[in-house]
Amino acid sequence: MSELKCVVVTPEQTELDVTVQSVTLPMFDGEMGILKGHSPLVGRLGYGVLRIQANGGPSQYFIEGGFVQVAADVVSVLTDRLIPMSEVTQESANSALKAALEMPTDQPDVALAREKAIHRARAMIRVVSP
Repeated sequence: MSELKCVVVTPEQTELDVTVQSVTLPMFDGEMGILKGHSPLVGRLGYGVLRIQANGGPSQYFIEGGFVQVAADVVSVLTDRLIPMSEVTQESANSALKAALEMPTDQPDVALAREKAIHRARAMIRVVSP
């Protein structure tokens, strides 16, 4: 009998490789829950909270977009960054937004990075706000 597995990979390393009961993902256009036996899919992730329910209890992480693939009871998440929700605070989110808004807008490559940083910071504020 197979189990549901969740693997989270960033450009630096494999961050998680765990057996789970369920995974809830922040998709680009909403949230999606994955259980054992889910049909195969590939999807685009948004900024938000990755929720994992495992035998050891629930865990939550902030992820910065990316892609997900579900196949053969394996949820593979490719994301730029995985941050435990315990490290995401209102203060850190507000600081990230302030820094993003202070980035220059006169250079095209910096302007794109600025927009990404603003979206990321606003998503962090959204997930930590009551």
